[in-house]
Amino acid sequence: MSYLETTHNVYKNAALTPDVGLCCTTNPIWELPGLKIPKIMQEMNYGCGSTVHARDLTNNPKMLYVGVGGGMELLQFSYFNRQKGGVIGVDVVDEMLEASRKNFIEAEAQNTWFKSNFIDLKKGNAMNLPVADNSIDVAAQNCLFNIFKADDLKQAIAEMYRVIKPHGKLVMSDPTCEQEMNDELRNDDRLRALCLSGSLPIAEYVKALTDAGFGTIEIRARKPYRILDSKNYPTNELIYIESIEVAAIKDPMPADGPCIFTGKAAIYFGENDYFDDNKGHVLLKNQPLAICDKTANALASLQRDDIFISKSTFHYDGGGCC
Repeated sequence: MSYLETTHNVYKNAALTPDVGLCCTTNPIWELPGLKIPKIMQEMNYGCGSTVHARDLTNNPKMLYVGVGGGMELLQFSYFNRQKGGVIGVDVVDEMLEASRKNFIEAEAQNTWFKSNFIDLKKGNAMNLPVADNSIDVAAQNCLFNIFKADDLKQAIAEMYRVIKPHGKLVMSDPTCEQEMNDELRNDDRLRALCLSGSLPIAEYVKALTDAGFGTIEIRARKPYRILDSKNYPTNELIYIESIEVAAIKDPMPADGPCIFTGKAAIYFGENDYFDDNKGHVLLKNQPLAICDKTANALASLQRDDIFISKSTFHYDGGGCC
């Protein structure tokens, strides 16, 4: 049995019998004005964070969500686009698609604004999306890409890149791990399906996105997620897993490489009112400016004693320049 077949069976069973502890998000459940999320959707929230960010969802964007789970994030996305077929949900597991359909009926009963036809559920897999080229404003996946092995991950990201419009966004939440994992962990298909042993270091995760052509990367959150210990897992050391929330934007790739925002800022505190590096970065005196890692390195290379550059917070929420 391949690791993808193991994954299919894990989520087939999770659809038939909701497993509250299968994957737990560290985010509070979004309940916006007029939005009620059925309990069953919360129980089937098999993610490790959130991909729903209001600032991504203005002007009725066309949205895609891959790996539908119990439908909670599809419902949240449809809150921002109340149109027939405004949100596309894709999943390879028939039972999960059927569970979502049932959950949407319950959501209709609890939300007067919501109609099930706002969401177009499609059978398909992440490596071959049933979606047209350049047709999606915001695509999302939650705790899915970390399951894939290298070649499948490359194809899944390429598919997302294909369907997203120029300057559109791919919003993701996945477990990551900075430690080495032994082969027994890496090759355990069930642990991979449970969003544990496929976790990549952040730098590798980001490189997979930029290799696909995404010119701008935003790391929006980095949080504690899981511990793999020697009593419960095949490891001699304690393995610490985090979850990150990331947006990859289909901007043109800059000639000097991608703009990767990891939550750094520059502060000018010199004698003048501002500092201008003549490369598009103007630092007002004592006003923090969010900068990408590439710009941080360029400013640091100037070796000025009146510019402070903060360390990565791994929390970037827009603004600044690059």
